[in-house]
Amino acid sequence: MLLENFVPFVPEELIMPLAGFTVQQGNLSFPLTVLAGTCGTILGTLLWYGLGRWVGEKRMSRWVDKHGKWLSLTGEDIDRSKRWFDRHGSLVVFFGRFVPGIRTYISIPAGFEEMGMLPFLVFSFAGTLLWVTFLTYAGYVLGENYQLVEQFFGPVSTIVLIAFAIGVSIWLLQRKRQKKRARTR
Repeated sequence: MLLENFVPFVPEELIMPLAGFTVQQGNLSFPLTVLAGTCGTILGTLLWYGLGRWVGEKRMSRWVDKHGKWLSLTGEDIDRSKRWFDRHGSLVVFFGRFVPGIRTYISIPAGFEEMGMLPFLVFSFAGTLLWVTFLTYAGYVLGENYQLVEQFFGPVSTIVLIAFAIGVSIWLLQRKRQKKRARTR
């Protein structure tokens, strides 16, 4: 599961149901499998969290000042992001663990926004534990058909990622239009 954080094309939607199938066959213990999957994921998230802490607000602000115009980002956006993450970061980290494509990288803004290590670990662990337990149990119940979990979540993951990309694109276009209007006034 540690590698899932670095090689996103090896999704836990495939790994953990396979582990659940192996549990069903009597080759692994369910609690130990869930614990191993959860701990592996948490180790991976800590690396991304550390990267976010290393980059930090000052480096990110300098980068945005130099290059942010290409992404329609300003220093004000960084400040707004920090305030938003201060209010909602714990829930974002918790629920982000259930969203494909987001679960790996939500740790970066948590580190960047200097979310405390303890709350980060608690909410990451709780969300990851629930998700890994669900996937492992699904593989256990489906038995030899464990790959059906990935077949179901694969399209769902794709839809979620496409919706996210569309949302970001719309946001960027709106920002660009707002800035253009502000310049013409």
